[in-house]
Amino acid sequence: MKARAALANGFVASLFALWACGVLADAPGDSPRLDDLFQQLQTATDQEAEGITESIWLEWSKSGSAAMDLLLRRGEEAMAMGDPMTAVDHASALIDHAPDFAEAYNLRATAYFQMGELGLSLGDIGRVLALNPRHFGAMAGLGAIFEELNEPAKALEVYQEALKINPHMQDVKDAIARIDTQIGGQEL
Repeated sequence: MKARAALANGFVASLFALWACGVLADAPGDSPRLDDLFQQLQTATDQEAEGITESIWLEWSKSGSAAMDLLLRRGEEAMAMGDPMTAVDHASALIDHAPDFAEAYNLRATAYFQMGELGLSLGDIGRVLALNPRHFGAMAGLGAIFEELNEPAKALEVYQEALKINPHMQDVKDAIARIDTQIGGQEL
């Protein structure tokens, strides 16, 4: 167990270093539609942000193939039913056929996280962020993993970056407040 934790911590350190120095931010740009949605998100009210965020997720879920979109939906349905292993199976099949589709990795990362497989989740989060550096959901997941690994400074930094992209994520704001309370104003 300690070896697995050390391996996960080493991977986390590598992923964090790549993310922090901007290596993961060199992925190809998004569509003009997404650029516009992200711009709107910055000035939206919380109520407006719900619809904008939903539109962003909808854009992200388009693989370009009806069959691949079906695999994604089936994986999401499995997650909603509390069956992360089936979600992993669907996401893995999707990744086999569409290895550059970030949402497939995001689905699998979420399923792995729910299964307690932090190392596997981290690997997929790294791939999501390489393919889609503005993926605020993956950043929130990365922050949650840093919290699980007792790395509050890294969690805080990732959460703050996620809020720069989507300033309307209440769960991320709550996580930042929780970390601030835990550290009690101490320097991290």
